[in-house]
Amino acid sequence: MQGAGYCGLPDGAAVPRTGSGLRAAGCRLRCRSIPGSAARLCPAAPALIRRPPTVHTDEAGGNVPAAFREERQVADHAGDIFTEPEADPDTLRNLGPLRRMAGLWEGMKSLDVNLGPNGPRRQVYHERIALQPMDPQTNGPQLLYGLHYVARMVKPGAVATYHHQTGYWLWEPATETVIHTLTIPRGQTAMAIGHAAADATRFELRAERGSTVNGICSLPFLELAFRTESFRIEVTLNPDGTWSYDEDTVLMVRGRPEPFHHTDRNTLTRIEDPTPNPRMRRP
Repeated sequence: MQGAGYCGLPDGAAVPRTGSGLRAAGCRLRCRSIPGSAARLCPAAPALIRRPPTVHTDEAGGNVPAAFREERQVADHAGDIFTEPEADPDTLRNLGPLRRMAGLWEGMKSLDVNLGPNGPRRQVYHERIALQPMDPQTNGPQLLYGLHYVARMVKPGAVATYHHQTGYWLWEPATETVIHTLTIPRGQTAMAIGHAAADATRFELRAERGSTVNGICSLPFLELAFRTESFRIEVTLNPDGTWSYDEDTVLMVRGRPEPFHHTDRNTLTRIEDPTPNPRMRRP
């Protein structure tokens, strides 16, 4: 059946490991191992994209995506949370789906739909964003490769900054996890999480208010007047070498009964290749 494996599970569904590598009698495909996880992936599912992590509640009442529960269980079983792995120093070679995003980019194929006192406002903008590889990072046995980014947007013909943002795009190969952190100088920060295969050309990440894993943190005024409930970003790596993003930030605005969807989108063209991470630079 199109859109599902032979076992009937949906695209990208993690299926239980069995001794033979087959999920069940009659399945004609061998499940693919997910590195660092006790789960396996049905090969009938496409490599393009897997859904964002399902959020569950842990024993302490916090929100924990399913993939992170699996990772925690693996770490608990191993009993070693301190030993660091040997990391390949070449970050650009280990960025998974983020590899094509490295470099300096510009874009004008943009649209920002935000809320003003009289209703929604539409604004195009010029964006320049630098995404440069950093050295590999570890949390004990957890290994992350990533890009540090700085983005600046201005209105056409303007000098003043319209929007400024900085943070990291991170890739964890062992769990095929993509992490996007963002901080803006109006007193807000967030971390969005999703999953994708290393060769994915499209992936989606989400952050949710109240989550202790993929959460959102805002200044008191923003919590009072423009409370952010969720943030979603979808990235598409286009065949012509450009890449695009589509963002949806859901706000509860004081005095309005319905949520407002603040959306942003743009397509970016590389104007400069990335600089290798410090460990790969020749003296």
